[in-house]
Amino acid sequence: MSKDPIKIPAVFETIDETISVVGHHDKHLKIFEDYYNVEISLRGDQLYLFGDEKKAEIIRQVLLALVELHRKGKEITERDVLYAIKMNEQHRLGELESLFDERYKIIKTIQGKTIYAKTFNQKEYYRKIQDNDLVFGIGPAGTGKTYLAVVIGVALLKKNIVRKIILTRPVVEAGENLGFLPGDLKEKVDPYLRPLYDALYDVLGLEQTEKMIERGIIEIAPLAYMRGRTLEDAYIILDEAQNTTKQQMKMFLTRLGFNSKMVVTGDETQIDLPKPVKSGLKHAKEILSDVKGIEFVQFETVDVVRHTLVQKIIESYEKTGE
Repeated sequence: MSKDPIKIPAVFETIDETISVVGHHDKHLKIFEDYYNVEISLRGDQLYLFGDEKKAEIIRQVLLALVELHRKGKEITERDVLYAIKMNEQHRLGELESLFDERYKIIKTIQGKTIYAKTFNQKEYYRKIQDNDLVFGIGPAGTGKTYLAVVIGVALLKKNIVRKIILTRPVVEAGENLGFLPGDLKEKVDPYLRPLYDALYDVLGLEQTEKMIERGIIEIAPLAYMRGRTLEDAYIILDEAQNTTKQQMKMFLTRLGFNSKMVVTGDETQIDLPKPVKSGLKHAKEILSDVKGIEFVQFETVDVVRHTLVQKIIESYEKTGE
């Protein structure tokens, strides 16, 4: 590492570009510092780096790509910076502009903020859910697979494409039976389905979500309660599907009725089933990948748009195979 600062060749042409790309209080530069283990100093519109020259050139290329996005009218966010860094690592930085050329607007939050598909795999996920009746979204935490599945379902409900939303997951932490837990069904299940509620609250708000649950337009229940039903005119999400058995997965998938869509989400690295029970998600992937009308989207660590530390934690666990 160089003790003297390395002058990064000119990146910015205007103050507006500088502010947009480095972020207020240089918050975007802090992402580069954390990710590449360097120090970056901004003096006027000139950047200096304490680190090796190779990293300086890598960072410059990412910054130039972000400048081009800004010039096309894109408001640069922390997520954009992190995704650009990851795209560069995959030698796909040149594709970044195309991600924003055709943006998929899914729905607005209760605060009026538009939710977009933010990565290439998220765009593929969105397209496949629109075009198919059964889609699997598989990958690590933080890729947006569950959140997007929920908000896409709300968007379809608002457009009257489906008449109800059903959200379910296996509750292996409570033995799936739930019979020994105190309280009514809602009290028993809610702690395990909190991520699904959070997504609903984002786009519907607490009051409207609760009203829709009371009217049966939104149903949230453990997987065991799907048995024996045929689900028509519905949008059904099975979350945490890695914790289903083969029998449970078959039971769930065969609930699909006319004019319905199913989305199955899960992370194959987070299986909580007792050994030697095989995950229903893994089994379904093996036997259904070639079935026409069923689509799989494999999310990757590049799609993780959380704090940079989350990315590093996930990668560290992947290296150990755990």
